[in-house]
Amino acid sequence: MKIFPAIDLKDGKAVRLYQGDYDKVTVYGDDPVAVAKGFFDDGAKNLHVVDLDGAKDGSAANFEIVKKIIEQSGLSVQVGGGIRDEARILKYLELGAARVILGTIAVKDYGFLENMVKKYGGKIAVGVDVKEEYVAVSGWKETTGAKGMEFCRKLADTGVETVIYTDISKDGALGGTNLEAYAELAEIKSLNVIASGGISYEDEILKLKEIGTYGAILGKAIYSGTLDLKKVISLGEEK
Repeated sequence: MKIFPAIDLKDGKAVRLYQGDYDKVTVYGDDPVAVAKGFFDDGAKNLHVVDLDGAKDGSAANFEIVKKIIEQSGLSVQVGGGIRDEARILKYLELGAARVILGTIAVKDYGFLENMVKKYGGKIAVGVDVKEEYVAVSGWKETTGAKGMEFCRKLADTGVETVIYTDISKDGALGGTNLEAYAELAEIKSLNVIASGGISYEDEILKLKEIGTYGAILGKAIYSGTLDLKKVISLGEEK
């Protein structure tokens, strides 16, 4: 199972939100590139980057920082946040992003998602952020009528290879993740599922790995020292 330490960007800094609330921000680093290099030094191979400013308003506010992270960190970087047109997708792929994550646009314009998957295949991932079973968009500010599990099955049928599934109620709370949801998602055999939100314990890493989860994103748990990144990488990625 791949381990993805996470860097969320807001106002040019590495931050974490509590349950997606932009008013509950903790800053963990004024230099996100240095944070990424620190993850590399701890043995990370992969990185999950989200432009929170972009997720909220569709801007490319932190584009230059993402560029530096991709160029300088030595990590395989998947990036999301405010990516709502093909031009932005191409800009990130041309930088060398391993994957571009579509969120809001995947829900609001499914035809666009289908076209991008046909064009770019596995380079396109979808972020499915779920609040009380329903998909939330626009930086988690708006809840849609789409049920998370049903939407993931639809994505798999469309040919999407990778989904980042977040239970918003767990995110940033250090209270554990939604293992039941990932067990259900593991039954969608054609889908690579990356677990995100609230992973706080070593045994959760082992359980996610056991049920066949493709990857796990770690945020607040490694910033706060609740989990040791080096140890988690050895637990998750060793055969």
